[in-house]
Amino acid sequence: MKLHTLLHDLQPYMAYSGENPDISSIENDSRKVEKGSLFICIKGFTVDGHDFASSAVKKGAAAIISEKEMNLSIPVIVVRNTRRAMSLLADSFFKQPSKKLHLIGITGTNGKTTTSHLIEKILSDYGRKTGLIGTMYTKIGNKISEVKNTTPDALTLQRIFKQMADAGVQSTVMEVSSHALDEGRVHGCDFDIAVFTNLTQDHLDYHKTMDEYRNAKGLLFAQLGSAFRYNPPKYAVLNNDDSVTNHYIKATSAHVLTYGIDQPADLRAVNIQMTAFGTSFELHSPFGAYQISMQLVGKFSVYNVLAAIGAGIASGIPMKPIIQSIEEVKGVSGRFETVDAGQKFTVIVDYAHTPDSLENVLKTISQIAAKRIFVIVGCGGDRDRSKRPLMASIACQYGTNAIFTSDNPRSEDPQVILADMEAGVKGQKYKVILDRKEAINYAINMAAEGDVILIAGKGHETYQLIGNQVYDFDDRLVAKEAIEER
Repeated sequence: MKLHTLLHDLQPYMAYSGENPDISSIENDSRKVEKGSLFICIKGFTVDGHDFASSAVKKGAAAIISEKEMNLSIPVIVVRNTRRAMSLLADSFFKQPSKKLHLIGITGTNGKTTTSHLIEKILSDYGRKTGLIGTMYTKIGNKISEVKNTTPDALTLQRIFKQMADAGVQSTVMEVSSHALDEGRVHGCDFDIAVFTNLTQDHLDYHKTMDEYRNAKGLLFAQLGSAFRYNPPKYAVLNNDDSVTNHYIKATSAHVLTYGIDQPADLRAVNIQMTAFGTSFELHSPFGAYQISMQLVGKFSVYNVLAAIGAGIASGIPMKPIIQSIEEVKGVSGRFETVDAGQKFTVIVDYAHTPDSLENVLKTISQIAAKRIFVIVGCGGDRDRSKRPLMASIACQYGTNAIFTSDNPRSEDPQVILADMEAGVKGQKYKVILDRKEAINYAINMAAEGDVILIAGKGHETYQLIGNQVYDFDDRLVAKEAIEER
């Protein structure tokens, strides 16, 4: 593609009539630049891409997109905001790939990963070739690739959409983080359905206030567009039990489909019955009442299932195959996942890393636990400090044996993180074991028949971030080894 052609969508913001080289690729990482690349300088939190413009020239870049003038031997196009420019250029370069996909975005504090997997299964079982972008991986058909962020940057995202479209993917389900919405990573994404799970405290290190956090999530619904579209219609699928849903209803002109348990909703679960092996409920909907018996456990799982059912309906899938798919799901990796090595007590690994998600999981465990509840929990470093005492308090409130340990401390001193947690439980009973493996071993060696151990915070993660080092660490494997050694 010629540079002038690529820059066409930027013309209202800037004028460029200089050299017109062929552009073979777009990159925002100078290490990936090759001959003919357009290099976009992005200011990050720790690195400024402008500092690598000269390196990009040496590697064969054909042109540079920058936020400031630079004296280089190739064309430098100056724009006000390179992140916004990157979204436009990537969408244009890859020929607007999201328009070729039925695109479903899911946002919320908790439940995004489980809900996305439920929706993907519903669509796949119905015969649609699917793509999935989320916390755990990117999936195109049956091919899985690792990801760095829940929602990739705009350039990576559009490249993935292009790969999906080329592979014949019809429907793509993706988790959309508040960071991604705030930073404009999903600008140019033509969403057909936007799903909201819930809003509880998290990421206040980034958003500063809950109102800012709420507003960032709301961008997904505002970006569904203001034009009414009927073939196919756009939908917002919203949790009516969450008070911010009214805010999002006002933000979108898309068709609204609500779900809930406690409040009236289009899709409402009633008569919920739960055991250690699954959950059943009656679904009331505009299409009639349906009995659902699923293998997932907990009220939080019911919410995730309701959201997935809503997305399935909005995707034009009949209720019977939707329910059949839901009832077949055994679970999602690292989400209320049991570790079974023949022991007479229960070990559950869950990604719960916010006060609300930890409380939801522990409420569920409280209903199924016969005896003691061990809670192994820590808090991530370089993240919202205000939730640390809350997490500790919830662990002590619902657990008979609370054990505070290290999570992903990153650049913070783990002892400081633990001190923040302890500040919320002064005078209460708990144990501090800094080393996470030692904490897991302790609980497993203490547990007796009928006890439940919850290992919270890391879920599917197979690493631990300490300082600037990445160490192999999988809660599930560590727990299994401890059980076998016992």
